[in-house]
This record gives sequence, C-alpha cells and structure tokens, in this order.
Amino acid sequence: MKRFGSLRRSKKRKEQDLLAAGRRQSEPPCLPVSGISSSPTPPSTPSLHMLFPQEVHQSAPERLERSLSSPPPDTGQRLSLPSSAKPPMSSSFPIPYAFPLPQATSQPNFYGLFEGMLEKLDLNDDGVAAEPDRDIYMRFMKSHCCYDIVPTSSKLVVFDTGLQVKKAFFALVANGVRAAPLWDSERQCFVGMLTITDFIIILHRYYKSPLVQIYELEDHKLETWREVYLQETFKPLVNISPESSIFDAVYSLIKNKIHRLPVIDPVTGNPLYILTHKRILKFLHGTTFHRPQSTTLGELGIGTYKNIAFIHPDTPIIKALQIFVERRVSALPVVDVSGKVVDIYSKFDVINLAAEKTYNNLDITVTQALRHRCQYFEGVMQCHKLDTLETIVDKIVKAEVHRLVVVDDRSAIEGIISLSDILQALVLSPAGIDAQHS
Repeated sequence: MKRFGSLRRSKKRKEQDLLAAGRRQSEPPCLPVSGISSSPTPPSTPSLHMLFPQEVHQSAPERLERSLSSPPPDTGQRLSLPSSAKPPMSSSFPIPYAFPLPQATSQPNFYGLFEGMLEKLDLNDDGVAAEPDRDIYMRFMKSHCCYDIVPTSSKLVVFDTGLQVKKAFFALVANGVRAAPLWDSERQCFVGMLTITDFIIILHRYYKSPLVQIYELEDHKLETWREVYLQETFKPLVNISPESSIFDAVYSLIKNKIHRLPVIDPVTGNPLYILTHKRILKFLHGTTFHRPQSTTLGELGIGTYKNIAFIHPDTPIIKALQIFVERRVSALPVVDVSGKVVDIYSKFDVINLAAEKTYNNLDITVTQALRHRCQYFEGVMQCHKLDTLETIVDKIVKAEVHRLVVVDDRSAIEGIISLSDILQALVLSPAGIDAQHS
C-alpha cells in the first residue's frame, strides 16, 4: 500500500507538471521593451500596466537603458509617423492624467518682454524709432520709474538734527558719502539734506583768520544751523517717490538746481536711495540700445562757454569758496598764466579740509590744498568741440566724473559741459522743457 501510494502520488505530480507546462505554452510570449529584456517585477510591487498606458510606462526604462548601456540591438521594428505629425514630448515620469499641452510657438517666450518694451518706446521690431531719434531718450525715461534705477545694494547714511555740525561732516568723510538725509526726531520726518555745500557755506560765512576758531562749526548742532543761519535760504526737502518716472527725477534735479534727490517710500517714509545726475546718465548709457547722436558738441551748443568761472594755482581757498557760493558751480578749473588748464578744484575736494582738519586755515593756496587729495587723481577730463555727443557721454560714464572741460588745441579753456547740460539736451529739450533757465 505504501509503494502504490507513492506511485500514485508520483503520477499525480507528473500530471500537474504537464498541466502547468501546457498553460505556459498557451500564454503569449512577453516581448522585451525596445529589444531589451527588463528585470522582473518583484511580487510585492503592483503592476503599472493597469494604471498607465504602455507607451508612457515604457518611456522611462527606455531612457534609462539608453543612458546606462550601449544602443539596443535592431529588432527590425520601425515606427513611422506622417510628415505633418509632431513627435510626442517625452516625460521623465509617467503622467497619470492627460493634460492638454500648449502648442509650440514660432517665437521664444521671452519675445513678449522685448515686444512690451518696443511698445512702450514706440519702436518697431528692428529697434528703429517710429518718431525722431531725438525723442527716444525722453520716452525711455518716461517709461521707467525711479525704482528701476535703485541698485541692489548701496550705502545710505542718515543724520539726526541733534548731531553736532562738525561730527556730521566728519561722518560724511568717514563713510565716503557726499550727502545724508536729516531726520527730525520731534517731527518724526525727514526735513532736509546735509551736503558738502553746507560745509562750504559755513566755512565761507564764519571764517575770519587762522587765529580765530569757527565756533559755529565746532559747537553748533545741525538743527541750530538750519533754524538760525538758513532762514533766508531755507527750502523744504525736495524728494521723489520710487513710482515716479525717471523723467520727473531729471526735471526735479535740474529745475531745483540740486545734485542729490532722495527717493522716499510714501508708505513707510523710509529713504531708499539718493539719485544723482551721474547715476541717471549711467543707467541711460548702460540700458538703452540706441547710441547718442553723432552730432558734434559745437553743432549742438551744449555747455557753458561765456563767463566761465575759474581760478589760478595761487588762489586762496577762501576765495575759491566764495566763487562756489556766489556762482553756484560745482567745480573750478585751475588755469595757469598762459590760459592752459592744469587742474580742477571741485566741491568734493573741499571736504578734504574736514578730513585733514585743516579748515581753520583757509588762506593756503589751491595748489597746496590739492596736495591732500584723498583719492587718486587721473588728471583733468577734457573734450573738444569737434567731439561727438556719443564720445562725450562714454568718456563721462567711464571716468565717473561730473563734468568735462572743453579745451582747444593748446589745452586752453573754452567752456565746461556738465551732467545737467547733457541730461537737459537728451531728456528735457525734446519735450520742450528748459529747466536750466526756467
């Protein structure tokens, strides 16, 4: 019985094996993907064929095999698409839902940005102005706000009106800035700007001799200086909003004859930046794709060529300060006896008197004072009447100066062209505005 039972179990096992082999032969063969056999799926992993289309599921293994191994053997299978059909976009991951994909356009996506700029400036696709070229800078300035010109990072120094005048000017020198907004703690607002011009006015008004101390500079506070000694020239703070156009900023700078315009947030009341002529011209020079006109300086008539303020090498400092105050100029060319320009004395050089603490002796000559320049001086930046406006703008921007001295072939002074002259000609004159003489 035992043996029979074992034979019967052996026969039954053979029948089960035959049935299993028959079922395997009846199933369709499993075709490899792109001619490459893939590894079997672990039992614990559910099959993805029921969730995703076969083409989408096979795209990921195909890319993986192509990146890790040599090209698959040719199986003889070919896929042909009609010429008008577009190839499907491959995906790194299976997509369970069918979202409609946007149709490809014939132009890049960023074209809309340039198209919007051209629309603002009324230009066509070739960058040619639809209006005369002389209007392009005016329209460019009107299409940009002051916030566009504010740098990502900059230094801004704020003084309280309770600070001593001497310490305030020393702080300007220590921080390497030329102006600072003044904050009134009692009124909780900004009431003005402290600039190098204030330092010049104090020295010019109260200097007596090297033996007499300038009491108003040593002991007075900023609020005392503003309330008592600036009554006849007191003006409210001129500022601008970051949303205002750069065109409005240029007009405010030239109209009010100021060199620094604080940008103040109207919501928080915080100062964001101090705009200058140099910063605006640098922004215009670096972002516009249309170069300044090639007309010469003599043909345009830009600049000052009559009654030019200048000094000589032996001119005392106190005399130079008097010319700064009376003529309201920012720099004085230093001319020798032959009329040749040998140097230039600017308002910024006056602050060196505070840095050297030599403001108690203003009887020294300009030549002696210029020996104490804090910064490296590359020489007087000059130009000629035959230079084009494009050349002049490039020279000013690269040299980072505020004016050029116009000279002749013998380096004799003929005139001065400033940043205000250039911005007036490029931005305001095309709009019919003469802010310099209004």
